[in-house]
Amino acid sequence: MLSYLHFLVYGVGGMMAVGMALLIAFQERLVYVPVLPGLSKSYPITPARLRLKYEDVWLRASDGVRLHAWFIQYVPECTGPTIIFFQENAGNIAHRLEFIHIMLQKLHCNAFMLSYRGYGASDGFPSQHGIIQDAQAALDHLMQRTDIDTSRIVVFGRSLGGAVGAVLARNNPDKVSGLILENTFTSILDMAGVLLPFLKWFIGHSGSKGPRMLNFLVRSPWNTVDVIGQVKQPILFLSGLQDEMVPPSHMQLLHAKAAEKNDRCLFTDFPSGMHMDTWLSGGDRYWRTIQLFLGLHVPGKERTAKQLKNDDANGNNGII
Repeated sequence: MLSYLHFLVYGVGGMMAVGMALLIAFQERLVYVPVLPGLSKSYPITPARLRLKYEDVWLRASDGVRLHAWFIQYVPECTGPTIIFFQENAGNIAHRLEFIHIMLQKLHCNAFMLSYRGYGASDGFPSQHGIIQDAQAALDHLMQRTDIDTSRIVVFGRSLGGAVGAVLARNNPDKVSGLILENTFTSILDMAGVLLPFLKWFIGHSGSKGPRMLNFLVRSPWNTVDVIGQVKQPILFLSGLQDEMVPPSHMQLLHAKAAEKNDRCLFTDFPSGMHMDTWLSGGDRYWRTIQLFLGLHVPGKERTAKQLKNDDANGNNGII
């Protein structure tokens, strides 16, 4: 019996040691992947390849890091919403241009695509603290532009981008009109147990059963489940039920947390949606969902208060 206890203690200790070593050595390589295997850090294409009218934008984050972004207009002087798109953790903004191209056509909006520090043409190295500064620099830039309607700025984040966008929306309730999250995780702490299952006993956040003794080692926790409950703006949740990276339960937990204090939360799931292709597999329903959300909560000047009142009277509350 004594030898069994020794084996158990040593086994648990060994697992913790391995977990600590993996977290310390590789965590940021797992969270941030600016260069996909076999590809270069540079952009493979620019918006010009898709005949999109765009502008190269160079920014400075508050800590001085030089950042690159693309501002893409649907048409010159477009008065539609301007959507800040925050990408997933891997690759660069050029890999999302097909999505953005279709988004402009479907939503008649402008798009602002930011390269996080260390990604694409941006300088520096990615970190949670740094990327939060990058996002703020992007919003501050848009608020100074005279060729957009600054009252219709919407944040759209997918996966890691949803975590980035939630923080930006929470920190800027008077500047961000709405938030869209797609296939976003509750926290990196929870994702550690998804990617490395044996770690779920030692690290976690939402519903974790373990002692969470290794949480302190995570440098980029991205606790979106805590942030989302503090977002006051309307929020649209887009969840692919076949997501092979982030369990769909994460999106359900985020929605439940937000809805506790925010009555302008809409949740839509897409049965065949995977982590990266929900916008494709969702078809027209995907775009109609976003159109309805924007029409209800980020209306243009042509939609008067009387029209919105009539929508409410007719039961058009945007729930799908």
